[in-house]
Amino acid sequence: MIVLAMLAAAVPLSSDVLRHRLVATLSERLDGDVTLGDLHLRVFPSVHAEGSSLVIRKRGRSDAPPLISVSRFTADGNLLRLLHKHVAHVQLEGLDIEIPPKPRHADDDRGRSSTGAERAPATTGATRPAGGGTLSGARDPEADVVVDAMDSMDARLAILSSEDAEPPKVWAIHTLHMETVGIGQAMPYNATLTNGIPRGEIVTKGSFGPWQREEPGDTPLTGTYTFDHADLSIFNGISGILSSRGGFGGTLARIDAAGKTDTPDFAIKVGGHPFPLHTKYHSIIDGTNGDTLLERIDASFLQSALVAKGGVVDAPAKHGRTVSLDIVMDRARVEDIMRMAVRTPTPPMKGALKLVTKFRLPPGERDVVDRLQLDGRFAIARARFTNYDVQAKIDELSHRGRGRRPDAVKDAVVSNFEGRFRLAGGILNLPMLQFAVPGAIVRLAGTYAIKSEMLDFRGSLLLDAKVSETQTGVKSLLLKAVDPLFRRKGGGSSVPIKISGPRNDPSFGIDTHRLFKRGDTP
Repeated sequence: MIVLAMLAAAVPLSSDVLRHRLVATLSERLDGDVTLGDLHLRVFPSVHAEGSSLVIRKRGRSDAPPLISVSRFTADGNLLRLLHKHVAHVQLEGLDIEIPPKPRHADDDRGRSSTGAERAPATTGATRPAGGGTLSGARDPEADVVVDAMDSMDARLAILSSEDAEPPKVWAIHTLHMETVGIGQAMPYNATLTNGIPRGEIVTKGSFGPWQREEPGDTPLTGTYTFDHADLSIFNGISGILSSRGGFGGTLARIDAAGKTDTPDFAIKVGGHPFPLHTKYHSIIDGTNGDTLLERIDASFLQSALVAKGGVVDAPAKHGRTVSLDIVMDRARVEDIMRMAVRTPTPPMKGALKLVTKFRLPPGERDVVDRLQLDGRFAIARARFTNYDVQAKIDELSHRGRGRRPDAVKDAVVSNFEGRFRLAGGILNLPMLQFAVPGAIVRLAGTYAIKSEMLDFRGSLLLDAKVSETQTGVKSLLLKAVDPLFRRKGGGSSVPIKISGPRNDPSFGIDTHRLFKRGDTP
């Protein structure tokens, strides 16, 4: 009789009793309003329950989407384990979890790092008052039922945005397996899911919980992941198949993630040359609005590397997000950059590159080159042109600029560049560009249209020699008459020039309009 009394107290022996206990327990533990459709219970020879239409809402929020809903579920166990409040296995179908945005408070900025990124809350399951009791992390574990194993197929997790017009961040969870599932404890899990943009498969395992009933978005979440077969061609202007590995921690609403990515065939459409791209990153994902704060990115490709930080944030009044980065390249090659943007088999120039720029890519349907915005400065050291005819002209410029015969020296000269640049609407604007070789300096300002590859520059050619000294024979004698016209302070010559036409066959000439405006000559 004692055993039967204990069994009756611990195990509901009818569908009505089970329904009452299930609704009451979930309502109290999750601080929500719970409704349940059909429920059928079989006790012998083993305990088996089947139910449908389980819906859990935030208490008093009938106007909001359900916090948790399940189309159908089954539960199996044995009487002995149930006496110890353990259910052997639960199977869920049509699991849907929607995490509401966390309310904004005056102290929202508390805990932000020096870069403006709020650190993820600790995952310790700390306690605090919650209505008539404490949060799940402080509950007596003996009072809660534990599910030894739980499986779900084709579930959905959505984190709702704090912005009304912003769509939720959604993950389609194909398979989910959890162990020791209970309201008041951390629960190991493994899952497979699909990332939306870029589309790709994610495999993850880690720990989830304890559930924070007052603020579900504060529920701790930790784990590791692999992300494979992500097709970057969904973004206009780039392509490649990305894979990623890493780990994460924090909460459902704010995840601190770090890892690395590999894209062996990354390409920018305007250049069309695939090359391997590798990155390491540390980011913070804000589940309340979908923004991603990029604490640091280390990227390497070919012989170049860069460091960046910034964010991927919601674009006001537009559908999509804006990528904003501060980029520093202290160790790079100009040929690697040109490989991205120039279609010729061989990059036009080779040399060491240093670059600092602000990078901004707003959302939209236009090609990346048309949307990309840059603002920065650069320096190229010891550059050589790969086109023989172009390099020959540079060599000749250097020799004539020093008053030497063009064939006097056979070694190719190196060039040094520095300048400022701005890119917008597919037009590269260079308000200051300096090009230097031994014996000559070219100072230019103008534009370069990336898609049409058209040049339009004006500036000055500064020579160490007089104009007449750049030639020999009769030409030298004739040019002596115009030496005063091109004379510059400190010696040498200053010639106003213009460069225009296609990149692979530019036209060089004297800017006659500025020839007599000596005030315009540096």
